[in-house]
Amino acid sequence: MRRPPGNGEAANKGPGGWGLWGFQESRRLCCAGPDGCGKALLQIGINMMALPGGRHLDSIPLPGQRLHLMQVDSVQRWMEDLKLMTECECMCVLQAKPISLEEDAQGDLILAGGPSPGDPLQLLLKRGWVISTELRRIGQKLAQDRWARVHSMSVRLTCHARSMVSEYSAISKSSSQEMGQVEKLLMEKCSELSAVTERCLQAENEHVLKSMKACVSETLSTLGQHFGQLLELALTREVQALVRKIDSSDNVYTTESTTGNLFSLTQEGAPLCRIIAKEGGVVALFKVCRQDNFRCLYPQALRTLASICCVEEGVHQLEKVDGVLCLADILTDDSHSEATRAEAAAVVAQVTSPHLPFTQHLSSFLESMEEIVTALVKLCQEASSGEVFLLASAALANITFFDTMACEMLLQLNAIRVLLEACSDKQRVDTPYTRDQIVTILANMSVLEQCASDIVQENGVQLIMGMLSEKPRSGTPAEVAACERVQQKAAVTLARLSRDPDVAREAVRLNCMSRLIELCRSPSERNSSDAVLVACLAALRRLAGVCPEGLQDSDFQQLVQPRLVDSFLLCSNMEESFV
Repeated sequence: MRRPPGNGEAANKGPGGWGLWGFQESRRLCCAGPDGCGKALLQIGINMMALPGGRHLDSIPLPGQRLHLMQVDSVQRWMEDLKLMTECECMCVLQAKPISLEEDAQGDLILAGGPSPGDPLQLLLKRGWVISTELRRIGQKLAQDRWARVHSMSVRLTCHARSMVSEYSAISKSSSQEMGQVEKLLMEKCSELSAVTERCLQAENEHVLKSMKACVSETLSTLGQHFGQLLELALTREVQALVRKIDSSDNVYTTESTTGNLFSLTQEGAPLCRIIAKEGGVVALFKVCRQDNFRCLYPQALRTLASICCVEEGVHQLEKVDGVLCLADILTDDSHSEATRAEAAAVVAQVTSPHLPFTQHLSSFLESMEEIVTALVKLCQEASSGEVFLLASAALANITFFDTMACEMLLQLNAIRVLLEACSDKQRVDTPYTRDQIVTILANMSVLEQCASDIVQENGVQLIMGMLSEKPRSGTPAEVAACERVQQKAAVTLARLSRDPDVAREAVRLNCMSRLIELCRSPSERNSSDAVLVACLAALRRLAGVCPEGLQDSDFQQLVQPRLVDSFLLCSNMEESFV
């Protein structure tokens, strides 16, 4: 678990991630390749069309400025006049130029995105992105039987592969025997692909083409495998160099720079995180976090650890080096900065994530759980920003899934009061992502009978009622999904707490039943979410069992009396249109 989606997590990742090797494809640029030429063109178009004739409001001189213009020299006057002049021919070209390029023309732009000299990591990532893009596009053209395009792209692919091999060899200046063998196999397959696609251009018999198509497909697949092997070997070698540098350095600036490079690599996807974990990255980073002279680097090192621990190998390495104990020491030490403790909370949130099955076997976590939970509650209470509170509350939310004892600990630590008080503080709780963590904790704690009285005492029912009306501000898919989770978990919490008659009566008094009915009957109120619908039906039935007089006859007959599945089908069909 890192920063929630929607806060910039997918941005600034560079052109990494190739589909054939399983990397994320978030680096794919829509029209201009790595250099972002399309964005520049778009900006030029916007600037030129700000006013009719290409004029800007801020470029029109006011009457008081005329005298000043007369007093300056002729060159300055000419430059001022240029702002008011329009080249009609240029305007026509700019306005007629398409924003997006055809797919077949994108390859020429890819060639322009060369890596910076002397940086083997950037060379591998950029060339890897280019080659994986070409492989994917060749597969698409092959499926369409566009043999001319398949051949020309195969030739271009060979050039890219040869460039990557020669450029990396020039930078690294030495290579292993295994890498040399894979390089040879890759170039042989590239030559074979070019040759067989050229023969396909000359073939006219459909049966011959069909058999040759299978041959091309097999060659393309083998080529992709060799490319993946070569890339993995080269990246492993570079990661080893970075880890050795971190492990042996006593210089703060060198360690900071190297750790930053390692963090950048973790953003390229799970495969690179696995390589980093296997090559000792977790061990080296925890070594940094145990040295007082590197205290200023703790946040950066912990942020990198949280990214690495999204894969099983990272969590296993963390447990081997007693990483949980180190995290507990950082969280419980008030001499550390808030930023350091927040990043330690992020690592805890990652390694206890319920979405990762391998984190459930962290036996060492149970030994330090009480210390960690206590420190996280304190961090929530003292958080100075929304991000710090989000990381601490996310760690607590995940821990409540990790072990049931955590809920009892939270109850003893008055965590309900801390969380509910934070909801009224816009500086700490200002997004649906944060409210999602809070309502998750409340939902998991609501299985305890003692929890109900605490929530009533802290006016928690009213807060839960408000969460049933959670609406997205921006309308982004991530925020909409977060709002759905908040609504669903709020309804689940209400259903669990309504076992207590006092909670049920308080909910009825606050008109929770009306809001639940609205969510059930109006698909737009719940963003057509079936999960929210089921949770609201369950909560409504629980409340109706305590106070049936709060329902109209039609609501009772349609939403409460039938089987749950029948009420679900009735409400889910309300959004269908037969027009």
